[in-house]
Amino acid sequence: MTGYKDTDWTGLRLTFEGHTAIVTLSNPPANTWTVHSLSALRDLVAALNADRGVYTLVVTGEGEKFFSAGADLKQFADGDRALAREAARRFGEAFEALSAFRGVSIAAINGYAMGGGLECALACDLRIAEEHAQMALPEAGVGLLPCAGGTQNLPRLVGEGWAKRMILLGERVDAATALRIGLVEDVVPRGEGLNAALAWAARAAKQSPTSVAACKRLVQATRTQTHAAALVAEREAFVDLFDSADQAEGVHAFLEKRTAEWKNA
Repeated sequence: MTGYKDTDWTGLRLTFEGHTAIVTLSNPPANTWTVHSLSALRDLVAALNADRGVYTLVVTGEGEKFFSAGADLKQFADGDRALAREAARRFGEAFEALSAFRGVSIAAINGYAMGGGLECALACDLRIAEEHAQMALPEAGVGLLPCAGGTQNLPRLVGEGWAKRMILLGERVDAATALRIGLVEDVVPRGEGLNAALAWAARAAKQSPTSVAACKRLVQATRTQTHAAALVAEREAFVDLFDSADQAEGVHAFLEKRTAEWKNA
């Protein structure tokens, strides 16, 4: 599954560092999303899922000012319902695919993350913000609403109160506030977001990728499954790992006091 690496992904730039895919949002000047770049992200995540050599995914923005300013509002100026429906569908497809990526996904928020930009970060497993970053879901201020998971994913991270402050009041939060309320997991100096995310990705790559994928599914199942059902699924997933090569490799590597060589199989 190597041909996708040479594909021109609209509005995105794809590079690699070891087992980590780096997706840079690239639509100057504010890295806004279009229906085409959203479709590209959906298809790119599918390609990454099929590449067993990719364990982790880092998403960041091009330049020093913007992670992503979200959707380009010019496309909604005519009040076209059909266009709005297509855009909403594409946002959903892209960010739900990102959320379901089998490995660890990390957003390196290197500047403004507004609207659909923040929703992209919310779809990732972990978020690192540079100290100058600003985050908001300002859609209600222009007669719209966050339609790419914002009303659902934000409350799960920060609680209903802060989610309502950000969505209903249009409150913008800085990096320090985002860390305090649990919107991001770390804050780093300006320009260090990508390096910090890559360091986390390297740590994730030391884990069994088959175990990571199973653990991620179980953690995210708490959003919809009952506690009792999830506990049963957890036990079954543990047993299922014994069908994987990584399980045998991990145990033998530990007993032999050597570094495991994962096959993601």
